[in-house]
Amino acid sequence: MIRLGVAGYGNRISGMIKGPFRQIAPDLRVVGIVDPDPEGARQRLAPCDQDEVTFYGTMDEMVRHAKLDALAIGTRCNLHAPYAIEAARYDLPLFLEKPIAVTMEQAQGIERAFQGSRCQAVVSFPLRVSPLCVLCRDYIAGGAVGEPVHLHAVNYVPYGTVYWERFYRYYDVSHGLFMQKATHDFDYIMYLMDSPIVRVAAMGTWGKVYGGTKPAGLHCAICDEQDTCLESPQNRQRNYSGGDLKDHPCLWSVDAGSPETGWNEDCSSAVIEFANGAHGVYSQVFFARRDAGARGATVSGYQGTVGFDWYTNELKRVRHHAPFSATERAGEGASHFGGDIELARDFVGVIQGKATSRTPIETGLRSVYACLAATESALTGQFVEVRQL
Repeated sequence: MIRLGVAGYGNRISGMIKGPFRQIAPDLRVVGIVDPDPEGARQRLAPCDQDEVTFYGTMDEMVRHAKLDALAIGTRCNLHAPYAIEAARYDLPLFLEKPIAVTMEQAQGIERAFQGSRCQAVVSFPLRVSPLCVLCRDYIAGGAVGEPVHLHAVNYVPYGTVYWERFYRYYDVSHGLFMQKATHDFDYIMYLMDSPIVRVAAMGTWGKVYGGTKPAGLHCAICDEQDTCLESPQNRQRNYSGGDLKDHPCLWSVDAGSPETGWNEDCSSAVIEFANGAHGVYSQVFFARRDAGARGATVSGYQGTVGFDWYTNELKRVRHHAPFSATERAGEGASHFGGDIELARDFVGVIQGKATSRTPIETGLRSVYACLAATESALTGQFVEVRQL
């Protein structure tokens, strides 16, 4: 039996445990949890864990008493780093949710903590290890484009309302959508280009779509605009526009933030420079809906172009100097486009001593440093150098 301890037993980590982790290791059991809401955490536990688990007040207490084989951190984003810094002391395999830090101070704290640590981390970057992304990387590494010169990546998020109607709306948790969302994308982009991002020029748009001056605490059930508001549950259901179909907080409330307190951007873009001399552009849009959803990248060189989109599940390869083009399709239905099960394989393999992590702590740090640079650039209008490991 694999004995797992968890700090922050939220929806994402509980879904990973009950789904992909148990697909790979059916005997995995949650034997320890540190969570400020033990009743909520217990409700998310699988039946097989209910009798095994003990709740602890601190991670140190859990590690000392629970006889753990591994740790997982699934807290809200602003708490990932403090728990990861502590976890580095225990030399246990670690599954760490992204972003692994939300400030420069936190990121540098992790960098120091893991120097010399035997803790092997699997950072939750499923896009990097998804089959489409790996296939694209294989084509590029095999010379399909020649030397990669340019990258174009997009993320049109059809479920973007979550960043204004759930806890992500609070800037002290999310620290903006480069940090919250592009952390995935910057990671897989660097993987595709086999090169770190070294410089960023970014721009964001705030308050054009979401955020506003409606009263704090406002939600649909007490709002007199339910019939006309496009985000009311009944209109979302009528228009098939997605999002929470139950009562939810107002997307135009002062609770969604302000220029003074910080708030998420409606959309943002970055020009990025890689250490190998290539450059690229990246955009993320959070008000897209339905079939407007798109996420993927196109990489070009003199010899060819290779690109993919996770929403269509297709990869296209074009040879620039031969009359051949090809399209390949990936399998349907896997969580995070097939990346979550790959992360589970890596994590269980690390626990069993049979594998090494494809998303080690260094990948999380490189992504955080690139996201911090993009956020700073968007706020200052300046090119920003990315801190390197």
